[in-house]
Amino acid sequence: MKLKFFTTGGTIDKIYFDAKGEYAIGEPQVATLLADANVGFEFAIESLLRKDSLELTDADRALIRERVAAETATHIIITHGTDTMIQTARGLKDIPGKTIVLTGAMQPARMRVTDAAFNLGAAVAAAQTLPAGVYIAMNGRIFNPDHSRKNVVEHRFEETP
Repeated sequence: MKLKFFTTGGTIDKIYFDAKGEYAIGEPQVATLLADANVGFEFAIESLLRKDSLELTDADRALIRERVAAETATHIIITHGTDTMIQTARGLKDIPGKTIVLTGAMQPARMRVTDAAFNLGAAVAAAQTLPAGVYIAMNGRIFNPDHSRKNVVEHRFEETP
């Protein structure tokens, strides 16, 4: 099974410049994280965007949807900023025959303390084992985008009724 990764930016790829919190979206970190983990599966990576998810537009979401729908691989992981990840996931729900998992990080992958590798690993496992559909892999859990939210105070995703 070959996994396809689409990168869109977000905190996972951020580079911080100073204590004021100024940042830029840097090179996608997926390849580095997968190399560090010495993974044993085939994969391809395509960078679609380099944006904070709060800056994503309807046109950006249409691009993501178009590329995912056109992709021949049936197991797809999208790295995405956490603030609007759920919105993007909901826009992909009716793409048939694919297992699509969105993931990201609350702290940049370049930081010493980060959840990036853990979340990416969960997304890889989810993409390989779950049936076709759209999922979010964050904080050690797999979420249905229709029944989840980002809890900004607790810095984690959680289920909603």
